[in-house]
Amino acid sequence: MSKRKVSIEDIARKAGVSHSTVSRALRDSPLISSKVREEIKKLAQEMNYVPNAIAQSLQNQRTYTVGVVVTSIADPFFGELVEGIEQVARQASLNVLLSASHGDFEQELAAIENFNYRRVDGILIADSRINKEYTKQLTQLTVPTVLINIATEELDKTFHSVALDDRLGGTLAVEHLINLGHTSIGYLGVGDGSKADKQRLEGYRIALNQAGIPQNPQWVIIPNQHPEAIKDIDIGKKMLSQLVTAGVTAIFCYNDMVAVGALLACRELGISVPQDLSLVGFDNIALSSYVTPPLTTVSQRMLEMGQFAMNMLLDLFQDKPVENLLLSPFLVTRSSTTKVSRLKNFALAKLPESIELR
Repeated sequence: MSKRKVSIEDIARKAGVSHSTVSRALRDSPLISSKVREEIKKLAQEMNYVPNAIAQSLQNQRTYTVGVVVTSIADPFFGELVEGIEQVARQASLNVLLSASHGDFEQELAAIENFNYRRVDGILIADSRINKEYTKQLTQLTVPTVLINIATEELDKTFHSVALDDRLGGTLAVEHLINLGHTSIGYLGVGDGSKADKQRLEGYRIALNQAGIPQNPQWVIIPNQHPEAIKDIDIGKKMLSQLVTAGVTAIFCYNDMVAVGALLACRELGISVPQDLSLVGFDNIALSSYVTPPLTTVSQRMLEMGQFAMNMLLDLFQDKPVENLLLSPFLVTRSSTTKVSRLKNFALAKLPESIELR
């Protein structure tokens, strides 16, 4: 009868640490101190631990794979982004591995560590939520890494990145509404604490200030938090009536999915878009041109962002110097916005504070 192989659980039990600590130490994760790493490796050797043969064989070779971490595979935004990445990767004969973080930085870290362990040639991370506490450890990763649409301020100057000028995008959206004669303009955010949410709100305020339009706190609705259980479309549906009750004639929504939710709420409340209320989204996902009415929106240039990021990674593979990119968005005008109506007379006082989610 053959002797049972020593497992990671056996080493963890002997060392008095968690399974994940042993796993990270054996993977040379920078999240574990060098002292602990060496102690666990020594113990593993003493216990005759044999690591995965495939993983061993990859240690000193190129794998021709790229790891991509996105927030959600269900979000249409990331579909177009990944398409841009794959177009460039395919031409370079590289395979793409995809992982979702669901907006949780612990899951994001786990995905990055997994890709590092698999010895991918490079990593692309979209909407990174990693905070400054882990920035130092991540800089120790030897795998070339590019961030796309950085979600936290702390990572701006630390990593290679491709991002969109969200502040400019917010300004373009609100300037469009101002040019149509709207002076009571709302902002509907998501409250996820991201840099994008903050900067789009800044763009909203910049446009109002430049036009000399007074700002009303009741015209800005941002949920206190954005749990994963509540989708963007539901935020738009639930919060729309609060802004309408506040007397706005137009709303700039954080993204297209929030705007679609607002459209659904308008339909239930008997509010005509754009005759009674103008709506602007952000992202220019494919769905935005198919809803009724088609959405005026700010284009994120997702396909291009993915292409630029992948090309940047290819340059890093060849040790070429690269510079961070900040792309300028542009407005796509459709039928969800029009000049401010003088006949706006629906019963604001009778609207419910919010619409129940279904």
